[in-house]
Amino acid sequence: MRVHVRARHERMVEIVREHGSLGIAEVAAALGISMVTVRRDAALLVSEGRLGRVHGSLVWPGTGRAALPPVAAAAPAKEGTVIGMIVPTMDHSFSEIVQGARTVLARRGARLVLSLSGYLIEEDRSQVERFVASGVSGLLLTPSWEEGMPGSGAAEPVLAAPVPTVLVERWTGPGDPSHGLDRVRSDSAYGAGTAVHHLAGLGHRRIALALQPSPHGRQLRAGFEDALTALGLPGAPSPGFAPDRSASEAERYDLTLEFLRRGVREDGITAAFVHSDADAVVLVPRLQDLGIRVPQDLALVVYDDEVAGLSGLPLTAVAPPRRAVGAQAAGLLLDRLADGEDRPRRHIELLPRLRVRESCGGGAQHM
Repeated sequence: MRVHVRARHERMVEIVREHGSLGIAEVAAALGISMVTVRRDAALLVSEGRLGRVHGSLVWPGTGRAALPPVAAAAPAKEGTVIGMIVPTMDHSFSEIVQGARTVLARRGARLVLSLSGYLIEEDRSQVERFVASGVSGLLLTPSWEEGMPGSGAAEPVLAAPVPTVLVERWTGPGDPSHGLDRVRSDSAYGAGTAVHHLAGLGHRRIALALQPSPHGRQLRAGFEDALTALGLPGAPSPGFAPDRSASEAERYDLTLEFLRRGVREDGITAAFVHSDADAVVLVPRLQDLGIRVPQDLALVVYDDEVAGLSGLPLTAVAPPRRAVGAQAAGLLLDRLADGEDRPRRHIELLPRLRVRESCGGGAQHM
């Protein structure tokens, strides 16, 4: 079987696993391939027992009619339900999240209305006010919190919303007043730990961490450092600069490149965990220009899987379940609207998966 066909089959299995059940047309749209190709691939995967098929839909094996995830199998939304969703941007990560939410809302008869904040706190506030004034039933909200959690006063727009609200890919500590809100996010710390465990399993003892500014940065660092401690590995060297948003993108690339070059040449670093995959796509050829071979001299695992598989050297990536995050958040909000305060508040964390490719020196696989 050709490599790209095998990769397509793995992606098809993964998509169906995340959703529980998907129609042929939905699978084709998600993969960007024809329905004829989906049907042909599905026939093989069903014959192998890796997927099931019920009434024109692909389902996770052994689930039959119960294959629809709980959010999709639940009661339909009240007629006229409109959900407002505010995200900072519609880059690839958020487009997946929005699509997951849209699919579940549509299945349950609700309408999604989308707005973008551009990572501006004042936009969070004004757009919440607009949505509430327009009569939305509830909100799916990814606030513009640079570190993924609110700074002083940053949670006020969220708390001011008089309609049920679910935080998406954001978190708050127990002392924050917004800690009692429903929320769904990827467990970034778990993902970072998975990367460290994989690299350690390949024999690496000196593993560096290179993070760019991100709402996931705090959790990625915590998971990375916890994994080093659990494995008895030495502390991770990190770039000698503060990864703040004041540095230009070019400056951050240069600083990260020098940090990795020095780590390999002077500090005995043999592996690194890099955020994000888009940054790593730029860094790998620049490292190779400096005579640092990937993965022979420096094994790489990246966080996010937006473009990792498209790199000239396919990158091993920790892949957050973005679409599933959106789907869970939408279902959680609809359940809240149906049951009110009778339903306990929930904090849901979904675990990323490790997709092993060439950049770490391991054989291609999914974990």
